[in-house]
Amino acid sequence: MDPALPTIELMGVALTNATRQQVVDRVFRALAAGHGGWIGTPNLDHLRRCTYEPEIRALVSRADLAVPDGAPLVWAARLQGTPLAERVAGSDLVWLLGERAAREGRSLYLLGGNPGAAEGARAKLLARWPGLRIAGVSSPRLADDPSRVQLDEIRDELSRARADLVYVAFGAPKQERVIDALRAEFPHTWWIGVGVSLSFMSGEIRRAPAWMQRAGLEWLHRLAQEPTRLARRYLVHDVPFAGRLLAHAALRRLRGAPEPARITR
Repeated sequence: MDPALPTIELMGVALTNATRQQVVDRVFRALAAGHGGWIGTPNLDHLRRCTYEPEIRALVSRADLAVPDGAPLVWAARLQGTPLAERVAGSDLVWLLGERAAREGRSLYLLGGNPGAAEGARAKLLARWPGLRIAGVSSPRLADDPSRVQLDEIRDELSRARADLVYVAFGAPKQERVIDALRAEFPHTWWIGVGVSLSFMSGEIRRAPAWMQRAGLEWLHRLAQEPTRLARRYLVHDVPFAGRLLAHAALRRLRGAPEPARITR
């Protein structure tokens, strides 16, 4: 079995402590051995919800890898004395996994996203790697808690596609509910919740410049593009929680009791 990757604990949530390349290597070694899995991509907002929504915490804990998709998580981990290797954004992984899939003859399925985003992402992927196998794309409309009928339709489509990797872009926690409901029936498939990444890939939404990503200001770029949808989440909920998170990390450092590294599956 493939060697496991270590984790650190942040506010009770286990985060995979690895570089982007280590995550990609882990996925493709598992695929070569016939094993599937689930990459969760918790960011600051997901971590906030984990603190008061037991269902979200349980979903995050069931992912095989939970990569830190947010600069504040990296800062807090360093502050509490358990530094993470780097930020591992889902919006970066979609390209890295696609590149490796093209090289190894693996297939992708693009599920969800805004209307047209999956098709646009497919076009961009194929323009970059013409030999990449896209097993299918679909953007079904789902309830926040997807119904059995909705899940059955996705299950039937994925059964026909037989993809090696599935990018699931319904936003959290809807995409995690879909993955959690279906993954057991596709034991050789790797799943990753990618949020808005298909819109980034297609060009529908512009991703922040690299310097803003490095400075942890990507959220400001997103807010400027979608103020009506994101203002409450970012300004009312996430910014105050970021302060709470950093204070919690500093207090743990002062108490001298950082969580020891653990091993993921």
